Amino acid sequence: MVSVHPRLLPWPGLAGQRSYLVADDNGGILSRLADEMEEVQLTMGAELLDHATEILGGRKAGALEFRFLSTRLCEALRDALRVAESRGGLLAEHDDAVAESEERQALDDEVTE
Repeated sequence: MVSVHPRLLPWPGLAGQRSYLVADDNGGILSRLADEMEEVQLTMGAELLDHATEILGGRKAGALEFRFLSTRLCEALRDALRVAESRGGLLAEHDDAVAESEERQALDDEVTE
């Protein structure tokens, strides 16, 4: 069955636009690649957060280091929000499938009564 909700991919498309994937429920190569990329992005964000905590925890840092850190933190937050949006779409798709299954079951139950 083909997905009703396109999946937002974790990388930009042409000219920086959003890229979406429409795939079947089996999940193909692109789906797995997107899963791996999201995992890398979230791991890098967590590591960056640890680094930021260390810098803000007392070590003296200059304006350039803070500027670099804030730029990277913005990138990591943007990635995390994109993953959340993508996963939210996947959850909505799951909820739709469950509701459809429940409706079919209710109809089947009415027919057999």
